[in-house]
Amino acid sequence: MTRQGLEGLEPEALDLVILENVGNLVCPAEFDTGAVKNCMILSVPEGHDKPLKYPLMFQVCDTVIINKTDVLPYFDFDMDKCAEYIRLRNPNARIFPISAKTGQGVEALADWLKEEVRNWKGD
Repeated sequence: MTRQGLEGLEPEALDLVILENVGNLVCPAEFDTGAVKNCMILSVPEGHDKPLKYPLMFQVCDTVIINKTDVLPYFDFDMDKCAEYIRLRNPNARIFPISAKTGQGVEALADWLKEEVRNWKGD
């Protein structure tokens, strides 16, 4: 399905394609989508223990975006523990704490994406 979708988009004209594989924290990790990089979004309200409960998802991802950091004061979410648990599953995973609401951290994530595109294209 990924290949079919890309053919319809004329991939030679594209620098970056984002494929959203929605679902729980189990099923999307079990299927190879053909992606060059795998990224997952963990929301602060979900809890910092998710890397322990869903190890495969964190093992297969290259990047973890921890979103909704603007609500940290309202939830029992330990950012350091979360990072520790992610590193237990995947020591090489990049971690980007962001707030989609305030924009905090989004620039660092965008810079990383741009660098990955440059590396992939060989620029």
